[in-house]
Amino acid sequence: MKAFEVIGSFMISHRKWQPFAIEVASTDESGAREKTFALMGSRHGVKRRSVRIDGVKSLKTEEISDHVVKHLIEAKK
Repeated sequence: MKAFEVIGSFMISHRKWQPFAIEVASTDESGAREKTFALMGSRHGVKRRSVRIDGVKSLKTEEISDHVVKHLIEAKK
């Protein structure tokens, strides 16, 4: 598994977009995108069409700030 930082925004009202940056653990970039859609839907109740992903960046182990992601990465070694 690898750590990824996904940057984007999601719609919170008719014309207002809320920016976000989230760290996820996944095997590849497309898996990180899917995980982001699932997390944003479960946390904020938004549909996939209301989530806009601007970029996905791979993170090194020392760059990870989310403790859950860091634990998942180290557990899968």
